[in-house]
Amino acid sequence: MDRREFLNLTALGSLGAVALSGCAGGGGGSGYAGPLPVAQAPVAPLTGKVMLGIDVLAAEGFARLKGLRCGLVTHRAGVNGLGQRTADVLARAPGVKLVKLFGPEHGIDGVAKADVSVGHAKDARTGLPVYSLYGATRRPTPEMLSGLDVIVIDFQDIGVRSYTYVSCMRYVIEACFSLPRPVRVVVLDRPNPLGGDKVDGPFLDRKWRSYVGAYETPYVHGLTIGEIARWAVATPGVLELDEATRRRGTLDVVTLRGWRRSMTWNLTGLNWTPTSPMINNAKAALGYAMSGLGCMDSGFSHSSPADQNFRFLTYPRRKAADLMAAFGNAVPGLTLQPQQQGDGTQGVYLAVGDWAKLRPTAISLFMLRQACVWAPNPFVGLSTGKRELFIKHLGSEAFFDELRKQGARIDLARWMKRWDGDAAAFRARTAPFRFYA
Repeated sequence: MDRREFLNLTALGSLGAVALSGCAGGGGGSGYAGPLPVAQAPVAPLTGKVMLGIDVLAAEGFARLKGLRCGLVTHRAGVNGLGQRTADVLARAPGVKLVKLFGPEHGIDGVAKADVSVGHAKDARTGLPVYSLYGATRRPTPEMLSGLDVIVIDFQDIGVRSYTYVSCMRYVIEACFSLPRPVRVVVLDRPNPLGGDKVDGPFLDRKWRSYVGAYETPYVHGLTIGEIARWAVATPGVLELDEATRRRGTLDVVTLRGWRRSMTWNLTGLNWTPTSPMINNAKAALGYAMSGLGCMDSGFSHSSPADQNFRFLTYPRRKAADLMAAFGNAVPGLTLQPQQQGDGTQGVYLAVGDWAKLRPTAISLFMLRQACVWAPNPFVGLSTGKRELFIKHLGSEAFFDELRKQGARIDLARWMKRWDGDAAAFRARTAPFRFYA
C-alpha cells in the first residue's frame, strides 16, 4: 500500500506534513543501566523513509554481532527497508554467524491462523532450523538457546497490548537472562504504526497477565517494541525474574532513525508487510486497536470484506442505519461510513475524521454496552473459560464484572476517566525509557 492509498483509507492525513527528526542509531546497554540520553539524528526529508533497526545495524557494518553465534526471533514482517527478510540479511552479513531461527504465533512466514499451534521447521532459503515458540512451548528452552551468544529480535508490533509479538519478546528475554551464562538480547526497533502519542484504553490488572497481555499497560501503549524492551528490562517487576537474574542480563536496542512520536505509519515512507493473516494492511493495524475488544463475545463482527479487516462493523439483523444511530456521534474523531456489501450485508466502516481527537479504544467500549441493548446481556452467561479470556484481553476484572451486572447501564464515562489517569501514570513511568521525541 502506498502513502496516498493509506491516507485515503484511514484519514490520518490530518496530522499534517512536518519536518521530522529522529533518534540516532545505537542505544541499549545492560539490563540494569539507567535511562540513556536521546541523541537526535539529522532531520529526515519528507520524501525519505524511516530507517529501521535492521538497516541501522547494517549501516554500522553489523559490528554488534561480529564473531557471535546468533539466533533470530522474527516473522513475516521482519524485513528491511527494501523488503528483504532480516533472516536473509543476517545470513549473508560478513562476520555474522546466524545459526538458528525462532518463530512466534502465526509462524515465521506469518500464514498460520491466530491461536493455531505451529511446529518446528527448516527455513527453505537459509537452510537453518526454525524453532517454534507457539507450539509445544512458548519460551525458548535451554536446549534451543544452547551454543548462542546473542538472540536478535525483529518484530513489527501494532501498538496494542494483546498482539502477542511483544509477549513473545518478553518470554525470550526472560529465557535468555535465566541461563547460567545469559544470552545477550538485541532488539531491532520498528515504528509503532499508531505513533507514540496515543496511550489509551483499559489498563491490565497484574493478576490477569498472560500471553495476550504480558505487560501492565493500557490497551494502546504508545511505545515501540524497543522501548517496551528497554522499560521491561530496566524496571523491577515487569519481567518474571528475580532481581539478581534481571541484573545479569544484557539488552541492546538498535534504534530507529528519522522516527518521531507524532508519526503514524502513513508518515514513515515504509511499505506495510502483513504482520499476521488478519493484519494484512496498515489500516487493519489501526482497526485492531479500535474494534478488537468490542467484538469479543458481543455479537459484533469486524472482518467482512477481507480488505477491511477490523474496520467494517456489523451486527446480526441490524442495518447500517441502526449502527449509525447507535454510534454515529459517540466517539469524537471517529467517522462512521454506511456501507452495503454485494451480498446485501450492511454495516459501517470505521474511518478516522480527526486523529488528534480520537480515543482508539472508545468505540469498543460503546460496542460492548450496545450489545446489552440489542440483546439480553451476552456477558452474563459466559463460561469460565470465555470469561477469563475476555478479561485477559480487556485487562480489567472489575470492568467485566460491572458490565455483566449493569449491562446497558454501565457508566462508560467513569471508566474512561479512570483509565485516563492510568494512562497518564503509565506515560510518566515509561518516559525515561523512550528513545524518541
